[in-house]
Amino acid sequence: MAREDAELAEVVAWAQGIEGIQARIAGRFRRPEPRRRVLAYLKGLLSPVERKNGWQLAEQAGDQTPDGVQRLLSSYDWDADLVRDDLQSYVIEHLGHPQGVLVVDETGFLKKGSKSVGVKRQYSGTAGRIENCQIGVFLAYASPKGRAFLDRELYLPKEWAGDEVRRQEAGVPERVCFQTKPHLARVMLQRALAAGVPFAWVTGDEVYGTDRRLRVWLEQQEVAHVLAVKSNEPLWAGPRQIRAARLAEQVPPEEWARLSAGDGAKGPRYYDWIRVPIRPLGDPGKGYWLLGRRSIAKPDELAYYVCFGPAETTLEELVRVAGSRWAIEESFEAAKGQVGLDQYEVRRWVGWYRHITLALLAHAFLEVTRCQAATVKLRSQKGAV
Repeated sequence: MAREDAELAEVVAWAQGIEGIQARIAGRFRRPEPRRRVLAYLKGLLSPVERKNGWQLAEQAGDQTPDGVQRLLSSYDWDADLVRDDLQSYVIEHLGHPQGVLVVDETGFLKKGSKSVGVKRQYSGTAGRIENCQIGVFLAYASPKGRAFLDRELYLPKEWAGDEVRRQEAGVPERVCFQTKPHLARVMLQRALAAGVPFAWVTGDEVYGTDRRLRVWLEQQEVAHVLAVKSNEPLWAGPRQIRAARLAEQVPPEEWARLSAGDGAKGPRYYDWIRVPIRPLGDPGKGYWLLGRRSIAKPDELAYYVCFGPAETTLEELVRVAGSRWAIEESFEAAKGQVGLDQYEVRRWVGWYRHITLALLAHAFLEVTRCQAATVKLRSQKGAV
């Protein structure tokens, strides 16, 4: 009986938590009908239904048709960007930490046909090949307390940005023009800075690290970063530029250090690492380095990062930040598998932003709930001892 009572208490607490999320964003909806619909939508995303599409979410809510779901994502009067702001405040309230890391990355959403906004045949890291898909650029937050998403932008390819007919059919706002993925990342990072998000570092893969304008902007903002670059990235070392791979080759073998970049599914992720000072800065309190990573099992597999931060930064700290980038990959997998991030059936601009924002909010709720449960369990174990 005690076990059943405990399980019932968990269900009640979970339901109250969902309603608390709905209450947080309720002011973004002027009328009671969309407020009711958004609560049902969030519950549907968090439910165990196999597919989080319009029909199944409608059935989960007890509706005969998906009309209510479609109205929530298309015609009701509400601003997904304001709910995005609520998502940020929720994540920071529960997971915020001064040592947090902002992680930028993109993911693909496979689609059929040519009507879904932004869709084209393009490389999808999700599929590992060129596919007919949409690409979303995301800003995630990884801290000692947990990890969740803060922001999102849809990548609009050049052929879409310049096609007025397709833009009108998909409802792309007039203000939206073509922007590269690194530029979209910068837009989201600017919003995070303006919102006062507590963090110490920014990290991202080669798509973002190879963009020198993004790196220069981060340095101008005095934002510490660890960004992956290609092996042929030219870097200033003394009076001339040297490619990243060549610069790493000049490091004596004994200077490579074996360190863990964080825990993975199979335990600590160990690699061999080196750090090389590059481009001396005018500010003695700042440092610029090339960070090199080498596989232990396959020594020919190397990766490189350009790093900027406080001069006293240790190699271990740079490795920790570089390793935190994997957090967004795991978060993408969780958001797609648990809250239907990629299971939408909308084609227009506003529908994409509304579904994605609500899915990220549902994912954040799961992460916060998991972290709180882990904290309670740890305290209980300490108390038992």
